[in-house]
This record gives sequence, C-alpha cells and structure tokens, in this order.
Amino acid sequence: MKKKFNNVSISAIDYYLPETIVSSEDLEKELSPLYERLKLPEGRLELMTGIKERRYWPQGTRPSDLSTKAARNLFEKNNINPQQIDLLIHASVCRDFLEPATASVIHANLNLKKEAMTFDLSNACLGILNGMIMAAEMIDSGAVETAIVVGGENSAPLIFETIKFLNTSDINRKELKKYFANLTIGSGACAVLLKKGDHLLKLKSFSALTDGSSNKLCQGDGNPNSLMMQTDSEELLKAGIQLAKENWELLAVRPSWSIGHQVGTAHEKLMRETLGITETKTFTTYQTLGNTGTVALPITLAKFLESEPELSGIGTLLGIGSGLTTIFIEVEK
Repeated sequence: MKKKFNNVSISAIDYYLPETIVSSEDLEKELSPLYERLKLPEGRLELMTGIKERRYWPQGTRPSDLSTKAARNLFEKNNINPQQIDLLIHASVCRDFLEPATASVIHANLNLKKEAMTFDLSNACLGILNGMIMAAEMIDSGAVETAIVVGGENSAPLIFETIKFLNTSDINRKELKKYFANLTIGSGACAVLLKKGDHLLKLKSFSALTDGSSNKLCQGDGNPNSLMMQTDSEELLKAGIQLAKENWELLAVRPSWSIGHQVGTAHEKLMRETLGITETKTFTTYQTLGNTGTVALPITLAKFLESEPELSGIGTLLGIGSGLTTIFIEVEK
C-alpha cells in the first residue's frame, strides 16, 4: 500500500520519561545465578545491543497515567486547549485492561469534550504510526479537525518477570536466545498532535507492507503486571530487513534525514545499510532508553527536532513491528 496525504501535519509532539534508570550492568547483576550457571561473560548485554541503560516506572503503573502525562506536557508547552481535541487514539502495546478502552480513561483524565471520539489501536511497535495515519485520514476526510495520538509503555512487568523466570529455570544457552530481547525493552510515553495545514512536520505520503507469515517470530502474553515474551531475534531481524527493503522501494523517497524504530545497534546498522541511507542525518536513543516499543520512534523524533532547530527538507519515519509489518512515512520540515 502507498498513499499520499492531502493537507495534514504533525502540529506538536512531546514525551514523558521515567526517572528510574537501570543499566545493562545492573540487569546482569540481577541475573547472576543464570550468568554463573551458564558461564556467560559480563558485559554481554550491552556489547550485543549497544543499550547501556533503559528506564521503567514501578510495576503497577497504569499506561493511561503515562499517556495522560505526555498529553498534558504537549498541551502545556503548546498552549493547547483540551476542548479542541476531536479525536483521541491510545496506541501503545501496554494498556490498563482488556475492556474498556484505555483511551476512555485518558479522555476522562484530560477532561476532553463529549464529542471527542476515542478508541484504542494496537499493532505492536507500530501502534503510534498506525494511529497517526488513521488520524490523518480522518482529518483529510473532514470527519475531525484536531487529533491526538498517545501511548505509554512500561517495561517493568516484562523485565521483572523475565529475570525471575531466567534465574529459576534450567534453560540452556540456546533457549536463552528467545528471552534476550526482553532485556532490551525500555519505558516511555508520547503524544502526537495532528491538524490540517502546514505546521511542525507536513505529512507527505506513507507506504506499508505486511508479512503475516512472520507472526510467530515475536509473541508476548500475560496480564499488565506479569508479562512474558519470546522472540527469535535473528529470524525477526532477517525477515524485518527484507520487508523494509521492499517497502523502501515502494515509498521511493530520497530523504535528507530519517528516524527509525529504536531496537539496537545491529538493527540500526543493517537497516541503514540495506536502505542505502548510511550518510543520511539521523538520531538514536536506544543507547539510553532501550527499545520503548511503539513510543520509541516518536520520542526519538521529538528529541531529534529539539536538537536540530534549523532542520529542513524531506525526512522519513521508518517503523517496523512484529507481526510483521513495516510503515514508512514521508514528512517535510
């Protein structure tokens, strides 16, 4: 799929990060029973991923509170009246519960008007990008004028459950690979405001491709306070890069800058080499935030824009998520 946007822009973008920081070294200390039993070298986690540290909120923190805080940050910094919002989409992997929609809690927290449409949208690490496209299409159609897409991810339940499991199981080195990606997950929240017209970043076009046959390469399950995930990282990387290559050819854009989903060193390097954008300006956050799921790309984009006040030209947002789907969005600054 490839489609052009008519006249929609990202008007503002903001984020909210935890204060609690845990280093890769700290995690390895927590995993000392496993490391000693399997004779694993210290420093393995940071060496293989490039992730020095990640953050998390206390276990039991509600995703709605995180998304609410990110939205309030955006409203306050940009002098936005919550009553202006016509559409709210909550799009993170984490949610308060199965029913009702977490968006309903955020709607109440932000005191949005009754006429504002709200719903949850889920698509692994692509939720926010999917939400942006959905909101932009509704703005283009005239159904709404102003939309906000939010998400709040908390890695604490996954990290704690993974450490407990690995320290008490009798898995071998080969089996350990399925759980390694869990230790790269970080936490964060974001909010993206979209409106008609030419604002912060003009949305130009997007392309999307899906390889549903790869849906078993990364699967997570559990309740909000006790998560577990298994990932075939090597095969997921291989399948993801191949799909990204096909999608890049479909988008057919040559940007002056690009921001990709933040997974780790290997993914970042191989993605840029495969797409032929090694010399294109970029920005990364995985070193200090880890992989923050669906909020990773928008948080990185926000930080990039803060660091480059004079930025201009065509850019690309390169999203990829388990399932397997890639979404690339062409923007103009």
